[in-house]
Amino acid sequence: MSDELVFYTHPMSRGRMVRWMLEEVDAPYRTEILEFNASMKAPDYLAINPMGKVPTIRHGDTVVTECGAICAYLADVFPHAGLAPPHGDRRRGPYYRWLFFAASPLEGAIVNRHLGVEVPPEKKMMVGYGEHADAMRGVAHALETGPYLLGEQFTAADVLLGSTLGWAMMTGGLEKTPQIEAYVGRLMARPASKRAREIDDALVRPSAAAQ
Repeated sequence: MSDELVFYTHPMSRGRMVRWMLEEVDAPYRTEILEFNASMKAPDYLAINPMGKVPTIRHGDTVVTECGAICAYLADVFPHAGLAPPHGDRRRGPYYRWLFFAASPLEGAIVNRHLGVEVPPEKKMMVGYGEHADAMRGVAHALETGPYLLGEQFTAADVLLGSTLGWAMMTGGLEKTPQIEAYVGRLMARPASKRAREIDDALVRPSAAAQ
């Protein structure tokens, strides 16, 4: 079985956080750029990801979708990068906690705020994040240990949470605080984060010029 690592993405998508994770693990990979509502919906790609969206990775015969799952998978498959506590280490508890907090309730709260969706008070028990303020209290609690979610160890959970918070600040999905800005600033200064942004930004520019 080939162990080729293929990354399916678009430079203006959530694939940017997976690009950063790929640069952090420093393993060779091949990028396939797909277009929204075109090649993402083509039969050959739907056979890989039936939802017809990005990002997706294919590692040999293994296909992984969803940003949180991809980041967790890459951290485990490339342990030399030190992006997850070892199996059996109890720090995997908070590691998983913040990884999936970022992927689910936090993103839901931010996207709904950005879309102007207000959950009626009597319905908030049906929503994973409750209300926006609940999710933001979760963020503040997550960042108390600093400089990273697990203290001194940077992990895949920081990639996911940092990417989500950075995007939310850019789009107005949350109120900036000194705590959040300092945390995101530390993450954006990482060499792998800078490399990933440079790669995706370079892919965006030709598309913009063609329009």
